[in-house]
Amino acid sequence: MNGFSRRAGLTATAAAVLTGAAQTPAPAAPARSARGRALQRDVEAIVATGASGVVAEVSGAHGRSTARAGVADLAGREPVPWDAYYRIGSDTKTFIATVVLQLVGEGRLKLTDTVERWLPGAVRGHGNDGRRITVTNLLRQTSGLHDYIATQVDDFTPEGYRRNRFRAQTPDEQLTAALGTAPQWLPDAHDPAGERRWGYSNTNYVLAGMVVEAVTGHPWAQEVHERIIEPLGLRHTFTPGTSAYVPSPTATGYTCFPGETRPTETTLGFGGGADGALVSTTRDHGVFLRALLGGRLLRPAQLAAMRRTVPVTDWIPAAGVRYGLGIAWRPVAGRPDGVWFHGGTSLGCVSGGGVTPDGATSVTGAVFTLRLDDAGTHEAQARAVLRMVDAALGAGAPGGRARRG
Repeated sequence: MNGFSRRAGLTATAAAVLTGAAQTPAPAAPARSARGRALQRDVEAIVATGASGVVAEVSGAHGRSTARAGVADLAGREPVPWDAYYRIGSDTKTFIATVVLQLVGEGRLKLTDTVERWLPGAVRGHGNDGRRITVTNLLRQTSGLHDYIATQVDDFTPEGYRRNRFRAQTPDEQLTAALGTAPQWLPDAHDPAGERRWGYSNTNYVLAGMVVEAVTGHPWAQEVHERIIEPLGLRHTFTPGTSAYVPSPTATGYTCFPGETRPTETTLGFGGGADGALVSTTRDHGVFLRALLGGRLLRPAQLAAMRRTVPVTDWIPAAGVRYGLGIAWRPVAGRPDGVWFHGGTSLGCVSGGGVTPDGATSVTGAVFTLRLDDAGTHEAQARAVLRMVDAALGAGAPGGRARRG
């Protein structure tokens, strides 16, 4: 799920992770540049909102700056590892959208193809109709489909977390849960791909992963690995299967559940697939974002399609946000071309960041506490993360200018 969502973010689920440690890159020394000092102040401000620990990185042609604050575990004093693994949650959606658009560029499917074309009969019942939903609607969150996570809201307690943390869900189970409720709307029958009504739903990306598998005959995880992870050398990015564990090094994840006075440790858990399963590091995630916006993963026509957006509301605490195909845009002071981003949450971790429109500079970060105790604390943390992105990519930051999508 999105790391800053006001509505959906309060019903986030944890993404699964790959077990076992892997060879990790050499830790970066704390930066002493002005950029590094600013980043340090910003991660400390995030911790001040109630987060246990934060690690962040700004990277690009200018070099690499890193910062961390807080602790790896509330029971100790060790800092968050520089190269910590973490669940990136709905930042996974940008990877999935990239794979789908690569398939479009290869002529293997069209953005105007319906869900019914690739998954016959999969979206039916309670007014849902896969014949009225295109691939574009899935990727742009304009399908009107109900979010399967909203059916699990009663599980968002410490007891519910412990009961379900090792329970894996199949895409079919997630889809069944979503289709038990009528859609918010059906896209225009005459031009479904042109639908501009927007509503965040993880179900869209569950279906997108199923479409990838129908088109290629391979698991979506294989396609992500072979098309993105391996070519970019993302040695610390994983598609996790059904594992509930995060590789080492990492930090303990905590969730502040509604009505609870103390945070609950929520490091372990499963709760996502193509909609939010990936595990990565700040460094790998930044490499991906810069490669994507820099034109290394998509042909010009498909990158342009990704950047065609619709306005959104009630998603993050920022004005002027627009959502494209698996990635969003928002204005930033001092940067007329804005920044591109997504964000993700899982129980115990918030992934936040952004990238300049030309892919020159990225900022990525992991916050190892998810605030669900009330809307005010949730939004305060989200705004602190946004300020970190603004400072890293806004006024005075390097990077070219481009028109928004």
